[in-house]
Amino acid sequence: MLAIRLARFGAKKKPTYRVVVIERERARNSRSVEVVGHYNPISKPAEVHLDHERINHWIKQGAQPSVTITRLMKAHPVQAAPVA
Repeated sequence: MLAIRLARFGAKKKPTYRVVVIERERARNSRSVEVVGHYNPISKPAEVHLDHERINHWIKQGAQPSVTITRLMKAHPVQAAPVA
């Protein structure tokens, strides 16, 4: 089963995270299927870049988002493109 969760990167005491699609049984930072976003909680305000289109694609394929990813998706919804 696939999961959408955070993988920690960055230096000691300065974490940055990648939002990844990964097999549920794999270790936190092991090889992922796809990187679908980034999260930097240290910057003010926190930087969140999510590829909502790809995340929704993987959810339709059966991937389960973690609680943290669900919270980030609700806090940073899809921005509608301006109509010209």
